[in-house]
Amino acid sequence: MSMSMADEAEDAILAYLKDNDEISNSADFAQDLGFSHDDIVNVIRRLHGFRLVDAKDIRRERWVLTEEGKTYAAVGSPEFQLFSAVPPEGIAREDLQKKLDPAVYKIGCQQAIKNKWVEMAKTLVSKKVQHADDKVKNLLLRIQNDEAVNQEDIDALKRRKLTIQQVWKGNSVRKGPEYAPKRKRAATDLTRENLQRFEEMPTNNYVESSFWNFDALFQPQQHPARDSHDTFFLKVPSSTKMLPEDYVERVKEIHESGGYQSRGYGYDWKREEANKNLLRTHTTAVSTRMLYALAQKPFAPKKYYSIDRVFRNEAVDRTHLAEFHQIEGLICDRGLTLGDLIGVLHDFFSRLGMSKLRFKPAYNPYTEPSMEIFSYHEGFKKWVEVGNSGMFRPEMLLPMGLPEDVRVIAWGLSLERPTMILYGIDNIRDLFGPKVDLGLIKRNPICRLGL
Repeated sequence: MSMSMADEAEDAILAYLKDNDEISNSADFAQDLGFSHDDIVNVIRRLHGFRLVDAKDIRRERWVLTEEGKTYAAVGSPEFQLFSAVPPEGIAREDLQKKLDPAVYKIGCQQAIKNKWVEMAKTLVSKKVQHADDKVKNLLLRIQNDEAVNQEDIDALKRRKLTIQQVWKGNSVRKGPEYAPKRKRAATDLTRENLQRFEEMPTNNYVESSFWNFDALFQPQQHPARDSHDTFFLKVPSSTKMLPEDYVERVKEIHESGGYQSRGYGYDWKREEANKNLLRTHTTAVSTRMLYALAQKPFAPKKYYSIDRVFRNEAVDRTHLAEFHQIEGLICDRGLTLGDLIGVLHDFFSRLGMSKLRFKPAYNPYTEPSMEIFSYHEGFKKWVEVGNSGMFRPEMLLPMGLPEDVRVIAWGLSLERPTMILYGIDNIRDLFGPKVDLGLIKRNPICRLGL
């Protein structure tokens, strides 16, 4: 569905609800509009994510004919075809076999004998009854015409793979708590002006060293996130030797003995741990590199962002994957406060259609204070964590060489979870991975680069 058609369908849904209490059946509504039902359902999901509508699932089950069942509904069951091919005086087996399709002959013999319609002698096939009723064809025609069929007959046809259950899913739709006759468009398309306000960080390396991924972020080497149960470590190449030695020494000192009014962690920091290569667990590893590079020059305020893939060695479920995409933003300037961070987050997420936010105090080794970000998910009917945020610690920034009055506010979130909230998707595997519905991707508009 093109963007213009999606907008047209969206406007039609909202306009209809202005004068009516409910769209009782999304399929009927789609037919009246001349759209495919799948396209209308996708638009409804998006409006549900914006809380403009409340959508309830409708599920209907019906029995439909398989391709084999459709054939028998048209020409008769194999047993009836075989019975009809036997003349009153009987027929030689090999002659009967020539008159029928091999599959029809094989199935027809089994079923006709079971029904006691024919007698199969060594060389001759003869009828045991003068007339036979093709019950199978009659049942198939009744199913084809949506007429009632008892469960015992359904089970018999199902065993013969002549009918299967078809599940139809749709929606009923009412006004949501944020209903409006016209949706206010969020600023989701990227423009030159948007991009000029931030500098994109280079995130083209999936493999990172433990130093940039953990140590430079003041994350202790005993931290559970650095265990192989949580992180994918590389066997080849297993380690790196490309680290800035003077900076490594300052990081080692802050871990072992502290500094800058910090006591550090008081343990024996090991270089071999910092050298280990891994699949990066967050794009903050790239942020660390960028801030270190920034500290090597006369200070200038910066705004950075990135969108790229990260990896976590964790169990897969409806809200977690072993790999996903992370969006990260950070602002580096003098005198920034927690209030600045909260204000930026409200503005950032409102532009994604998520105005209902909550913040929860959290712990991160490299940010203090730290906050988890929650948004209400209409599909789950609960608050869902969508990101993490905080102010980078002095123990991380000062060893880089940044001025003492410089503060960095930062936030990170997965790309998949906000998208799930926006489109009302309740299983991440429906959005990203080998089980994704490619039709959903094709039917929804892309984010255009207005450059």
